[in-house]
Amino acid sequence: MSAPIFSARSVSRDFGGLRALDTVSVDLSLGSIHAVIGTNGAGKSTLVNVLSGELSPTTGAITMNGDDITRWTQPRRARAGIGRSYQRTTIFADLSLHENCRLAAQASHQRFWHWLEPASRCRRSNEAADRVLEQTGLSALRHQIAGSLSHGKKRQLEIAMSLTTRPQVLLLDEPLAGMGPEETERMLELLASLRNAHAILLIEHDMDAVFQISDVITVMVNGSVIAHGDPESIRNNDAVQAAYLGRAAA
Repeated sequence: MSAPIFSARSVSRDFGGLRALDTVSVDLSLGSIHAVIGTNGAGKSTLVNVLSGELSPTTGAITMNGDDITRWTQPRRARAGIGRSYQRTTIFADLSLHENCRLAAQASHQRFWHWLEPASRCRRSNEAADRVLEQTGLSALRHQIAGSLSHGKKRQLEIAMSLTTRPQVLLLDEPLAGMGPEETERMLELLASLRNAHAILLIEHDMDAVFQISDVITVMVNGSVIAHGDPESIRNNDAVQAAYLGRAAA
């Protein structure tokens, strides 16, 4: 595993008197999938929102490629190479797959000086859309209306849209939610294909998938980390079995 390119150190987030995150630390490296698991309310999505810049941390620090990005806005982090997906699908349902990806690419490459030229003719945005549709196995569906896709294909499209900016870091919030076995397997194959060129944080409830695809797992309960390590050590951890897997602690 390579050295981390993205790190959060002792990150906390308070909402009034509630501490949703309590001194959480994570490292993300190219070539590695780092899963964060925990029951509902453990703080997983809050963590992703803080790492992506949607929320500011109350305390702690976040760095990327040696730069302190703790106070950077979400758009600035996206331009610096951080892509993310959400729990709920965020595609443009009435547009084609290619148009969805073109718009995602265009948002990061706005050309105010070309205001008389139709945005649909932007060569850079169209090439980016073509590239990510090929990368995610969706090229054959490029003209299909996004809202007509299966649930699994919609999640693939979301990841394709996040790839238009060539991010180094991918923050994926429950990309397997609601999928059947075949769709789950296709998504795992996609994530595996992205591993070498990206540092991936994966929030997920599907434990079989987590143990199959992850290199590192962090377990959270009530906003705090209770365990961190490789899949085998997490599987055999008494605290994890008691708090998350439903087994009595030894």
